[in-house]
Amino acid sequence: MAWIQINLTVEEKLAEPLSDAFMEANAASVTFMDAEDRPIYEPDLGTTPIWQQTTVMALFDAEVEVQPILNLVTSILPELKNANFKVEVLEDKDWIRAWMDQFQPIKFGQNLWIVPSWSEAPDANAVNLMLDPGMAFGTGTHPTTSMCLTWLDAHPPKDKTVIDYGCGSGILALAASKLGAKEVKGTDIDPQAITASQQNAERNNATIEFELVKDFDAEPADILLANILAGPLKELAPEFFRLTKPKGSLILSGILTTQAKELIAHYQTLGFHLLEHNQLDEWTQLTFEKQ
Repeated sequence: MAWIQINLTVEEKLAEPLSDAFMEANAASVTFMDAEDRPIYEPDLGTTPIWQQTTVMALFDAEVEVQPILNLVTSILPELKNANFKVEVLEDKDWIRAWMDQFQPIKFGQNLWIVPSWSEAPDANAVNLMLDPGMAFGTGTHPTTSMCLTWLDAHPPKDKTVIDYGCGSGILALAASKLGAKEVKGTDIDPQAITASQQNAERNNATIEFELVKDFDAEPADILLANILAGPLKELAPEFFRLTKPKGSLILSGILTTQAKELIAHYQTLGFHLLEHNQLDEWTQLTFEKQ
């Protein structure tokens, strides 16, 4: 059976209204996808994560006429009257394959790969993480995640303790475990993140303890990784100081380059020494050592 898919990328405030409009037009389904593959966000528990730029994708039976759908949607949301809706016809098999083909093995640094379950590992002797794309949580393609994975590859945490704070899919915790960490713990405020992380750990035969932040009571670690957002990173600085051992490493990401200077100064006042300041596109990753 063929489908017609209508896509539009909108700002956060329009994502749900557009979804409702598509459903009013008798869409078979509506899906939200992060338009920029941004890092972990922190929705309130029980709510649907919506990104600043969200692609809203609606599926319709191939027999429908597209223009009446667009007319109805834009009558409900006049601000989208001149929007550039993308319309395409999808066969079931082609649709699934096209989606899968977006996610091929990705290499980070010299020896670390993220490999979707439907792909073969390009290098069987490398460190391979089996990880499929999932709801809202990073698969390694965003610059903030990529820089953290590259850092782990360059600084393998062999025989060290590691905390992944804001674990999302558990990707950084998994990488640390596969790269030789003796103990890895992860935490997040979202139960979906904990479930996804636990499932990914099982798939990779990794022993990692994941808990909600409200239940998380870990001892200080040799390495703390936090790929979240600049606001929470600033608020959590005292907690990160507590959770990092003296001379331990603190790896922060999810920071826009324009936010880095203020965040560096804030952490330095707490007793962290800046070791690395890496940039990729408009994003920054910082490495500190606790004094």
